[in-house]
Amino acid sequence: MAANNAPSGFEKEQIFGMAEKELEYRVDLFNKMTQTCFNKCVDNRYKESELNMGENSCIDRCVSKYWHVTNLIGQLLGTGKPPM
Repeated sequence: MAANNAPSGFEKEQIFGMAEKELEYRVDLFNKMTQTCFNKCVDNRYKESELNMGENSCIDRCVSKYWHVTNLIGQLLGTGKPPM
């Protein structure tokens, strides 16, 4: 009976394909967020080897807002109605 509940080869391929697409989406999202926040917050002329306090704060806010908006969009697309 347990064998009947096991996914078939086709179902396994579908599950693997969906997981692969999800990973690609997450990597793409991370890369876009990194590039966007870096371009916005870090000066083109590197003066120091580490980020200064202003750049750190800017990146922190940028990443926070990026994730917040991404989650809101996901909720909106998932439910079909705007979040309250």
